[in-house]
Amino acid sequence: MSEQRPLSNRQTQFSDAFRSFITSHWAPYDPQLPAPTAGAHAAAQHREKLSKHFPGERIVLPAGGLKVRNNDCDYRFRPHTAFTWATGLGTDREPDAVLVMEPTGDHHEAMLFFHPRVPRTDEEFYADSRYGEMWVGQRESLEEMTALCGVRTDPIQALSQAIDTKIPTRVVRDPDPDLATKIDVWRGGSTEQADAELAQVVSELRLIKDDFEIAQMRQACEATAAGFRAVVAELPNAVAKGRGERWVEGIFGLHARHRGNAVGYDTIAAAGDHANTLHWIRNDGDLRNGDLLLLDAGVELDSLFTADVTRTLPINGRFTPAQRTIYQAVLEAQRAGMDAARPGAKFSDVHQAAIKVIARKLEEWGLLPVSAEESLSPAGGQHRRWMVHGTSHHLGLDVHDCAQARREVYREGELAPGMIITVEPGLYFKATDLLVPEEFRGIGVRIEDDILITEDSCEILSSQLPREPDAIEAWMNELMIS
Repeated sequence: MSEQRPLSNRQTQFSDAFRSFITSHWAPYDPQLPAPTAGAHAAAQHREKLSKHFPGERIVLPAGGLKVRNNDCDYRFRPHTAFTWATGLGTDREPDAVLVMEPTGDHHEAMLFFHPRVPRTDEEFYADSRYGEMWVGQRESLEEMTALCGVRTDPIQALSQAIDTKIPTRVVRDPDPDLATKIDVWRGGSTEQADAELAQVVSELRLIKDDFEIAQMRQACEATAAGFRAVVAELPNAVAKGRGERWVEGIFGLHARHRGNAVGYDTIAAAGDHANTLHWIRNDGDLRNGDLLLLDAGVELDSLFTADVTRTLPINGRFTPAQRTIYQAVLEAQRAGMDAARPGAKFSDVHQAAIKVIARKLEEWGLLPVSAEESLSPAGGQHRRWMVHGTSHHLGLDVHDCAQARREVYREGELAPGMIITVEPGLYFKATDLLVPEEFRGIGVRIEDDILITEDSCEILSSQLPREPDAIEAWMNELMIS
């Protein structure tokens, strides 16, 4: 039975008659076990790869817990990326769960500890807002969770006993600091360096995507393209209703929730000068005829793989001459970055290729106080006034994927087949920037696509959306009329 909890000012006492009534006359649970999740097979392969790095050591991967948004309302739960990668559990599964990989000989045996459903005669069924079936829906039994993810399961209450033995243990600390502290006690002290190495290895193992992960990324890009098309079709309404950035955000969010789990990150719907704020997520501005809309958005699938795409669109469907000039420069920079994205090239080569075009264009326009060559030198950097960010990042379960990987295998590493990165140069001319021509002020342009490194080149996974300015105008005209 669940523990009796003190009543809050919003709870009422349950009578014996009510307890008897609410726990009776329910249909039995379906005896048929669920099919494995789409990612279960890939997750088993992921665990095998991880196992080889830490022979004889216990590996602990928590999902994390719910986080308070305000008072007694929590944020929507998303499991930690390492947990999802090793279990195949996506969407909102499974708060407070912990995957333990126990060393057995020359490999590991996985055990998932979580909070299974209780009998309907238990007060938790109707009174517990965190786990109760009446509150959060039907939870899995131990057998059902085993069928879903293909590993043995046990109630979360058994976790302490299972790992309270003196063998080397590593834990991914970030998702559950309280558990990490308990493990520090169990293992006789903190070994944060060992834990950091575990997080690093998980990140680096995710740099090259397998067939399942690549297929998920293709699907995420397709869903994202559908969201962009829906936004374009709604632009007249977004202009007419006011506060159009919110309208754009809402339309894309609707499609993200319908086609996947959610947005992969807060949508940037930046109209006019707002496009020159790189992480503009307030999205409270109007859309005005003659301005550009910079839309940076991605659909996160139920598997939690996300796309990350940016298009800069003329709100009325037609670029002005100044907008087109800047757009063409950014597009040329993106092409150069993609041309550099080849197996064996350095990750940093993509940025260097794109930024050379940006610097040259700024020099041609007379904006740089020095030559493009000097600006690109270590002692320069003046071009960064108008593009301060990098051109690429890895992409997958996280929008900025593999973030704990070592610099020498990420930023300074080589591109290899199976890697998925973004290519996203931009130019940003703030309305208050007195160094740029007046016709450029208030214009911000970024073009971003997700690419897969192949055996000899790269493939644009987000190619469903046009990039050429003439193609964009034709595409928008068709969608806004229809």
